[in-house]
Amino acid sequence: MSIELIKELRDATGLSVMQCKKALEETNGDIEKALMLLKKKSSDAATKKADRDTGAGRVAVASSEGKTAVITLYCETDFVAKNDDFVALANDVAAYALTNGKEVLETNVTELINPLIQKIGENMKLGQVDILEGETIGSYIHNGAIAVAVNLQGGNVDLAKDIAMHISAMKPSYLTKEDVPAEALQKAKETFGNEVDTSKPADIQEKILQGKIDSYFKEQTLMEQTFIKDPSKSIKQLLSEKNATLTNYVMHSI
Repeated sequence: MSIELIKELRDATGLSVMQCKKALEETNGDIEKALMLLKKKSSDAATKKADRDTGAGRVAVASSEGKTAVITLYCETDFVAKNDDFVALANDVAAYALTNGKEVLETNVTELINPLIQKIGENMKLGQVDILEGETIGSYIHNGAIAVAVNLQGGNVDLAKDIAMHISAMKPSYLTKEDVPAEALQKAKETFGNEVDTSKPADIQEKILQGKIDSYFKEQTLMEQTFIKDPSKSIKQLLSEKNATLTNYVMHSI
């Protein structure tokens, strides 16, 4: 089998020299048949590993003007999550989502990931997929484990990136105070009620309890949180100063 033919097949698939050589030997040097054979083998390999736990992985972001795709791709181990091929695959999946959309990606994702499953030998699965479209979008990735994309009306990309970085660090549960559900408020009331001195007058007890609840949810609510780059202002104040409105955001984490 010629070295040139093996190299051509390897360039097309990314698989090892031995895998490509064996596929060409099995197909008598027919590169098209060899490609089909390797594709079937990658599918078979993926099926065999499909039940394995995928507790590690990587997030990735792809952007074009006015549009950003954020994806999570899972694998089995941290070692593979840091592998150059897996990092490249995550970036390719994000770019594919940006170009083709979420539904098309979810339909065709096995064709993208199965060859690497065959090459590396670990199970891989697509996780969360989000695509934001809007006037001003900024994103931030922290160590390949957290990705945030923020969509603003007004402001600029740098502001959106700053807020995305803030979200990745502070991990708010809610956007505004109004988004806090009644059930969460009730649980907080029950929890912090035990900390209030019952010897004080009822109205004072109520004020103390409300202060504890407000303080707790301030830390959980994005608009009320103190901006990490400037503790003198909240995110709400920051946006107001920049004449910007936060339309929506997404956060992915491993």
